[in-house]
Amino acid sequence: MRFNSKCQLLVLAGLLLIAIGPSLQTRLRNENNVKTATFLSPNFVLEPGSVINKFYYNIDFPKGHIAIKSFDAEVVDESRNPVPLHAIYLHHWLVARYYQRKVFGVSKYNGHLGFNQSDFIMVRNSGICEMDLPQYFGLGSETRKTVTYVPDPYGIEVGNPVEVPPGYDERWFLNVHAIDTRGSKDMLGCTECRCDLYNVTKDEYNRDIEPNYIGGLRCCYDETRCRTREGFQGPKRSLYLKYTVKYVNWHAFIVPVKIYMLDVTDTWKKQESTGLVSRHHCQIEYEVESCSAAVANNGCIHTKKTSVTFPNGGDVIYAVAHQHPGGVGSTLLGEDGRVICSSHPIYGEGKQPGNEAGFIVGMSTCYPRPGSVKISEGETLTLLSNYSSDQRHTGVMGLFYILLAESSRKSSSILHSGDDMGDIVILHNAVWAIAGFGIAALVAATITYQRQREREEVCEWLLL
Repeated sequence: MRFNSKCQLLVLAGLLLIAIGPSLQTRLRNENNVKTATFLSPNFVLEPGSVINKFYYNIDFPKGHIAIKSFDAEVVDESRNPVPLHAIYLHHWLVARYYQRKVFGVSKYNGHLGFNQSDFIMVRNSGICEMDLPQYFGLGSETRKTVTYVPDPYGIEVGNPVEVPPGYDERWFLNVHAIDTRGSKDMLGCTECRCDLYNVTKDEYNRDIEPNYIGGLRCCYDETRCRTREGFQGPKRSLYLKYTVKYVNWHAFIVPVKIYMLDVTDTWKKQESTGLVSRHHCQIEYEVESCSAAVANNGCIHTKKTSVTFPNGGDVIYAVAHQHPGGVGSTLLGEDGRVICSSHPIYGEGKQPGNEAGFIVGMSTCYPRPGSVKISEGETLTLLSNYSSDQRHTGVMGLFYILLAESSRKSSSILHSGDDMGDIVILHNAVWAIAGFGIAALVAATITYQRQREREEVCEWLLL
């Protein structure tokens, strides 16, 4: 009976190992089942010098409870060919999430409705600007060469039906701000929205533009026009924003990440003496004054700085900055002065889309190994945004986009390992470690059993 029990255990162990192996391998294959969906925005029409700043509601978007792995976009023409920045400057695009009451009738695409009505509930990212920068995704001219992929096992969770208020649907809206710079009298001035080139004295809300406001978003709103060279003519163009979403169906092995947007123009101040809480007022843009001619000959850098207290703690999974032409990089520092991420612009050197000379065509990204870069709850972070001040720049930005995973929800280190880009291989090493251990144990048990059986057979022969 003793030997029969051992044999039964060995057989069961072998069968268990055989059964577990395929199921774990199947799970690995399923976790890498990334789906891709590509959509087009409604078409928008531009002619030399013209500007569009459109808001499109209820845009096409993947349905269901999913984890978004990346979101990429670019401007294309009617033949779906990429359009270069020196023809159509993509100032920015952004995508935001909202809930809409089911009984509320609204056309799929229209102007800027705003979200002050009870029929619309904006689903903002996790912070920290209170009134601005609500988007989940968004870039500018750097869109083609900025990596947006969220490494495994992480994902941006959307479409969870439990989170949607009763009587509402989850939807998405898209904002596209583009400038047709063909034939422009001053291309950099047009892209930086210098007010004198747009010949405006009031903003889109009919408010007077102050004389000290040299340029920025208030001067290049929808349907304004930048000055072109005298006599220049060019055809109208029908264009689209093509956007591609990569995602996986949500499952228990995905670790959710939260989105945080930081802005170097944030006016928040720490009030230690009074105990009062200062509000995060993000002004979005600012001006870079030119340095003196003597300094400019040797090069000079303008640095804008802000410090903010971070509301939550966790592991930094991904980070990237957003800057305009003239930018030379942005750095986020921890309370102890450590570098959390340093993101630098990639400037183009040619004419083809994605490599346009003089334009920022990409931003470098940070993919720390999971658990290696942490932000503590309540930690004071410092954001630095650097621009060349050899000449004046208007309407520049210094934003920082961070994906953070709560440390308590981080996967066990035995279940993942990262490559240099931070991509995580889920369960792979653990599966083979378990399989190897099981096989070794099975072999050892078999050998022990055989030797013991041989000894007993010898004893039985001697007693004959």
